[in-house]
Amino acid sequence: MNRVQQHLGTKYPIVQSPMSWIARSPLASAVSNAGGMGIIESGSGESEQIRDEIFKMKDLTDKPFGVNLALLFMRDESMLDNVIEAGVKFVTTSAGSPKKFIGRLKEHGVVVYHAVPTVEMALKAQGAGVDGLIVEGAEGGGFKNPEEVALTVLLQAIRDKCDLPMIAAGGIVDGRGMAAAFAAGAEGIQMGTRFVSSVESPVHDNFKNAIVGSSETGTIYLNRKGSPGLRALKTDHSLHMAETEETDRAVLFQGGAKGLYFEGDMNSSIALAGQGAGMITGVKSAQDIIEDTVREYFEICADMAERAQQGSF
Repeated sequence: MNRVQQHLGTKYPIVQSPMSWIARSPLASAVSNAGGMGIIESGSGESEQIRDEIFKMKDLTDKPFGVNLALLFMRDESMLDNVIEAGVKFVTTSAGSPKKFIGRLKEHGVVVYHAVPTVEMALKAQGAGVDGLIVEGAEGGGFKNPEEVALTVLLQAIRDKCDLPMIAAGGIVDGRGMAAAFAAGAEGIQMGTRFVSSVESPVHDNFKNAIVGSSETGTIYLNRKGSPGLRALKTDHSLHMAETEETDRAVLFQGGAKGLYFEGDMNSSIALAGQGAGMITGVKSAQDIIEDTVREYFEICADMAERAQQGSF
């Protein structure tokens, strides 16, 4: 059992990404029940609903689950109160410095992993006292660092400077991606787009079908000259944004995202997704996603071990 598994307390070191509005109890509980780590989001800013979702999890699963604290949107410590009251033992932090809240979380025995897109931010998170890192490569969907660094490069660069356990995030949708991430120093993986297109995901079929129908060049990186950057599916809306160098980050928090996610209007907002969408060929249950990923990972590891034993490439 590696360090990430020990921190998660799950059967598999597979974490579900905290996608705003999507990472709620139906999806998160399915991931936890399948042996992964289901995560409840907080990036939507809907504090009361998120609190309800955290406590719903206790009725839907007896397995470990976690909560993401999107620090940029935390006006007070009420979300910390919810985490502590619910007895949550694993938290990911993002969009800000965890330093302000790390002390209180550690006092209550909460394991904290912070999302980082650069070596510099990884070292700052280490200095703040986090237990591990979510290493986010530029392949992933959603808000990104404007300066792109591929996941494989970032994992190796951070490992050269820091010994904290790493969960790899960005472009991983199967056991091949998991094996590659582990070879580069990760001890766990986080998947977002793969779970957005799962059976239990609450998003409209239009969004799921757009992911399944995407290619390896089916996403676009937006807002390169600003912060944060964004990776999304190529749609009329996102292509227009790229041409005009505009960003509709505000729309994401004013109902536009809900129109896309739950009503199927693919041009009402940015369809956030990672490059891994091009390798997703169907909608599967969270159980099948996790089992298929783990099986493929071990098949690849066994093949590589045999080659190493034989001294063969």
